[in-house]
Amino acid sequence: MFRKDHFHKGLWSQGGACSFLRHDVDQPALKVVAGVDECDVCGLFQHVPHLRPGHVLSCARCGNTMARRRRTSEIGGPLVFCLSALALYIVLLVSPLMTLNIYGRENMVTLMSGPLEMARQGYGSIAILVALASVLMPGIVLVCMTLILYGASRDEMPRWVRPLLAWYEKLRPWSMVEVYVIGLLVAYTKLVDLALVILQPGVYLLGGLMVMMAAMDSAFDADMIWRHRSVTRRPGLGIYMAEGRALPPEKHMLSCHACGLVFVARGPVDDERDMGDCPRCGQILRRRKRNSLQAAMCFLVAAFIFYIPANMLPVMAFVKVGHGHPSTIISGVIQLWEAGLYFLALLVLFASITVPVLKVFLLALMIGCECRGRASHKALKRLTGLYKVVVFIGRWSMIDVFMISILAAVVRFGFMASVTAELGVVFFALVVVLTIFAADLYDPRRMWDAAGYNRQGLGHSRQGGEEDVTELRGMEPEKA
Repeated sequence: MFRKDHFHKGLWSQGGACSFLRHDVDQPALKVVAGVDECDVCGLFQHVPHLRPGHVLSCARCGNTMARRRRTSEIGGPLVFCLSALALYIVLLVSPLMTLNIYGRENMVTLMSGPLEMARQGYGSIAILVALASVLMPGIVLVCMTLILYGASRDEMPRWVRPLLAWYEKLRPWSMVEVYVIGLLVAYTKLVDLALVILQPGVYLLGGLMVMMAAMDSAFDADMIWRHRSVTRRPGLGIYMAEGRALPPEKHMLSCHACGLVFVARGPVDDERDMGDCPRCGQILRRRKRNSLQAAMCFLVAAFIFYIPANMLPVMAFVKVGHGHPSTIISGVIQLWEAGLYFLALLVLFASITVPVLKVFLLALMIGCECRGRASHKALKRLTGLYKVVVFIGRWSMIDVFMISILAAVVRFGFMASVTAELGVVFFALVVVLTIFAADLYDPRRMWDAAGYNRQGLGHSRQGGEEDVTELRGMEPEKA
């Protein structure tokens, strides 16, 4: 089988080992740079000291947290939390969350009730989104983490660990257990005035799952797992020892977006050029995300367009004894406020209205800053910090989507009481997903590039590109 790696061997061969690539004289040979990391939000390459447990490494230019060494065991700590979360998850799948009783008639809701009811009402896309974020992704993430930690605990880490770890980093944000818990809490407050609500064991299992997954994330150090993975030996691949030396020119350097391994080329590297596969994790190497500006703008414009009907159209309709009316997102906030639930009203207002507007505005501001090509260091530092906030809060707008799926699943009493989803929830879910994609596709390092800060970074010198090739056997990073 002709693997994609064969297309990239010429990048690692200084002598032109592959005859079909010998004619490409512009292919630069890469070397691994030891003792250097790149800030993933401002693009600054900087020397990195050996970090001990409890140490935090911050970027010297933008203040972004680049690395954090946990005090817990790098395998045992997260493994305990992961197995506990997995056990809770399995039991949760077959446990009821709550029961609603109206005049002797009862309905029970489980984790799968919401997606099934949304599909029954004709909103298949919402059903898939809710099922992915609340049911499938948590399970996939936990299984991936279990396999990653098992592989990392072996003396020689298996090859299948590296794609799992790369995919774990991509899939983890789509596991939204904590957001689902808030959505369930909001749904509960809306139901207590309607009927007798009985909380079932699944609610407590869900809360425990949320805590265990948060503890697992806190204890897990992906960087230390990557350091256990030896770099695949390739002809001519050497190492540039950066300790005590000036770094090569900025345009000659790049880092892997998945595992963070830093490389230097003999000549300047185009921002979006495919530089082959990373010898440690197997992901494609590029200096910058491909077409990040255009992709982010497309998703951002689409999100802005859908945001208007998402707020104008009703998201659900509640009918009691034949009477009722559809409600929009803002009317739901008003109802919570009038019921005296001020904290939940403010929470829903922030997550469902303020957050989408904030994400669109801030991303548009960053794109404008990049297009303008001029910004002060202080402004860029603030925008970089705000970008991290945008990425973090993006998922929390799913509260309303989860709440509607829960209400539609549990309030099914025909003429007496019923909740149905409306078209507005589809547009709102689109806004949430599109803004998440826009933030993920945008490359904040381009703001610093456009302003000229990455032409020659901290600790660089124009004479720092001299060759220093060491055999691969000497490049194993120090284990913490």
